[in-house]
Amino acid sequence: MGIRNLRPMTAGTRKAQWPSFEEITRKGPEPSLVTRQTKSGGRNTRGKVTSRHIGGGNKRKYRVIDFKRDKVGIPGKVTAIEYDPNRSAYIALVVYADGEKRYILAPLGITVGAQIKAGADADIQSGNALPLKNMPTGTLVHNLELTPGSGGKIVRSAGSAAQVLSREEQFVLVRLPSGEMRRIPGDCLATVGQISNVDHKNVVLGKAGKLRHQGRRPEVRGVAMTPRDHPHGGGEGRSPVGMPGPKSPWGKPTLGFKTRKKNKPGTHLIVKRRK
Repeated sequence: MGIRNLRPMTAGTRKAQWPSFEEITRKGPEPSLVTRQTKSGGRNTRGKVTSRHIGGGNKRKYRVIDFKRDKVGIPGKVTAIEYDPNRSAYIALVVYADGEKRYILAPLGITVGAQIKAGADADIQSGNALPLKNMPTGTLVHNLELTPGSGGKIVRSAGSAAQVLSREEQFVLVRLPSGEMRRIPGDCLATVGQISNVDHKNVVLGKAGKLRHQGRRPEVRGVAMTPRDHPHGGGEGRSPVGMPGPKSPWGKPTLGFKTRKKNKPGTHLIVKRRK
C-alpha cells in the first residue's frame, strides 16, 4: 500500500496523507455477503447515551467476514481485494471449489488468483489457516482463536501480526503485537502472514470533518467543563487536576489506572505482560 499527498488546494488537504488504494481491485461489495447495519448514536435501548462521542457519519454496509475459517480441506481462490469501511484492514473475496463465496481478512502480499486453504494439512503460506501446533517457530500469524472453534478474536487490525515462539505441551507460546507473550491452546486456528494495509498508521486525515465522516463526534476536555459536569472542571482560569490522580467524568480513576480483574479467565496463560 502507498500513501499519497493531496494537493494543497484547501486548508483541509494541505497536510493530508490518504491511502492510494493500489491493492484494491473491486469497488462494490459482494451483494450476498453484506448485511444492513443500524446506528445507535451511542444510546442504549432506553435512549440514554452510554457511549459518548458517537453519532453521524456515512452509511455503511457490514461485510460478513469468515473469522472461523471452517471450510476445512476445500481450496479457495482469491478473486478480489476490497476496501472495508468497518475495519482498518483490507478484505479478500474467496470463491471455494464448491462455489461458496466468503470474505477473509486479506494478508499482506496476497493477490488475485492466489490459492488458499484451511486445515491441519495446509501449507505454511500466506492466507492459509491451520492449528498453531502445526506451525514452525518464527511464523507470523494473524486472526488467532483463543479457544478452539470460536473464530479469530485477536490480531485483526491493519499491519498487525503475532509470532509463534515455541510449543509447550498442549499450548503454543505466542508474542502478540503489544509485546504480550501468551500461551494459546495448540488446537486454535490462526492464519499465516501479516495483515494488509500496513501504512494505515501513517494516514493523516487533515481535517476534523474526516473524523465526523467516520461517526466520531467531538470530545471535550474535562478541565474545560464546569464542576457539575466533570471532576476536573471549575476553578479560576486554567487550573490543574488538583486531586489524587485524574478522574473520569463519573469520578473513577483513569489514565493508567489498572482495571483488569485478577481472576479474569485466561489471565494464568499470560507469560509476560504487554509493554
